[in-house]
Amino acid sequence: MGKLLPVILVVLGIGAGVGAGLALRPDPPAPEADAEVVAPPVPDTALALHEMGSQFMIPIVDGARVTSMVVMQLALEVREDQKAIVAASEPRLRDRLLQVMFDHANSGGFDGMFTANNAMGVLRQALLETAQATLGADVVRGVLITDILRSGV
Repeated sequence: MGKLLPVILVVLGIGAGVGAGLALRPDPPAPEADAEVVAPPVPDTALALHEMGSQFMIPIVDGARVTSMVVMQLALEVREDQKAIVAASEPRLRDRLLQVMFDHANSGGFDGMFTANNAMGVLRQALLETAQATLGADVVRGVLITDILRSGV
């Protein structure tokens, strides 16, 4: 009987587990006769990448002295049918994006762990807002930082 008791307990435990699983399972969803199949919305136009023509160079200044340089390459997610507008407006857009990067550098954004997710998120959001203010929110959908390098002087 001593060897039979553990086997009986195991069988009872398994039976109780199966019974609890069957009793507590969710009800199957009822099929709806009038349910419509909804297709995902089709975007009006496809997105394309617009690589900014050249790199951005941002000096890091400490006091009156340049201590390092940050070099960045950007790409914009734009509507395919708006690529010509973006290309024609690139000099004005570069000026405004560069000012955002200077402000970021002057506030210490490129110091320390400048590639941390929250630091890059702040910069990316500021760049996106500036690009959308310059070209329109319907034209620019995202800003991608494709390259970044900080080097000491």
